[in-house]
Amino acid sequence: MSDHSTAASTDAPRKKDKTHYLYLAVIAAVVLGIIVGFAAPEFAASLKWIGEAFVALIKMMIQPVIFCTLVLGIGSVRSAASVGKVGGLALGYFLTMSTFALAIGLVVGNILKPGEGLQLSDELRGAGAEAASEGHASTTDFVIGIIPDSLLSALTSGEVLQTLLVALLTGFALQAMGRSGEPILRGIEHLQRLVFRILAMIMWAAPVGAFGAIAAVVGETGVDALKSLATIMLGFYATCAIFVFGVLGALLKITTGVSIFSLLRYLAREFLLIVSTSSSESALPRLIAKMEHAGVAQTTVGVVVPTGYSFNLDGTAIYLTMASLFIAEAMGNPLSLGEQISLLLFMIIASKGAAGVTGAGLATLAGGLQSHRPDLVDGVGLIVGIDRFMSEARALTNFAGNSVATVLIGHWTGTLDRPRLDAVLAGEVPFDESDMLDEEYVEQKYAAH
Repeated sequence: MSDHSTAASTDAPRKKDKTHYLYLAVIAAVVLGIIVGFAAPEFAASLKWIGEAFVALIKMMIQPVIFCTLVLGIGSVRSAASVGKVGGLALGYFLTMSTFALAIGLVVGNILKPGEGLQLSDELRGAGAEAASEGHASTTDFVIGIIPDSLLSALTSGEVLQTLLVALLTGFALQAMGRSGEPILRGIEHLQRLVFRILAMIMWAAPVGAFGAIAAVVGETGVDALKSLATIMLGFYATCAIFVFGVLGALLKITTGVSIFSLLRYLAREFLLIVSTSSSESALPRLIAKMEHAGVAQTTVGVVVPTGYSFNLDGTAIYLTMASLFIAEAMGNPLSLGEQISLLLFMIIASKGAAGVTGAGLATLAGGLQSHRPDLVDGVGLIVGIDRFMSEARALTNFAGNSVATVLIGHWTGTLDRPRLDAVLAGEVPFDESDMLDEEYVEQKYAAH
């Protein structure tokens, strides 16, 4: 795209952003939820369904968003090799970053030794056994689970990787059809507009969903459990911050010159949504829309973001590392370095596809311990009380990692419109919350192709 078209987009009149009040309402709802959780714990716990209902509404839109974005992205490019290049580079990057996250978690966990001196009750032993029963799955089950029952069921199954597979096949098929496939692409463009419009409508329920989710977790957890386990929580949050700002921030700055702070500020509303729902999946559709708005090609966004949600689990890697060390210390049976590495590599493989699901990290942890060190499974009950709060940091770190990955891979593959990104991060081209699509900019990019 030319500098002239970028300037034209930049000079366009700004729409009044009425959604500013929506996100102020979300913040107020979170504060109110905390107050209600402390003041009336039993009542607050009964509100859990409200938060779950809102997250379910968001998740309802994820598969249509991924399908439309990826099909349009692949179908509009002429070379299948460019898609393969993006996918291969993305998987290599995800593997490298997961290794870094594991290493940082191991170092901090071994220094802090946060589990020393804790006692394990019979009640907590039962909680650990229950989590283990939910978390045991084989690699074969994972691979088979990627293949949907039918072509259309991939859009209704709730499995992101199934949607990704069908979208890739559909996109490549339309690419091979050439001009005869263009009417289908135009139809999917209209469907994408409808999907994002529905998503924008759902977002107005965010304050209610945030209130129910936060009130329930505070009411269920209480203050005592937080005090006794503050060390592991603070250590985990600090480790995630070191990884995001130290590792990801340095890589982004050195590679592209983009500040991690400006990128995260651009995604501030998505981080607020994640904090209020404790699920990074609730922000997945908005991340796709915002990365496209920021100048990353639709093909790159369509491949990197959904794949990253299943394979780029930086926060989950840190969590599994520190939680395993914490449990081993608390049970008085510390893991040797060899045991730490083998157990955690197994868990990273087992956790694929569970990044956006609240509570999935706990099940993965228990399942991994059951496979490698059954004597430690009872200790999972020690962190049941604070898992929801650790889930916040897991989700935030996973989301930050995927946003950075999208920019980096766009830069490396030449699919990033850098003048556009700079203008967006500077606040010169605001994101349209009303329908989440910048149709004029998308048309200009297609015309450039």
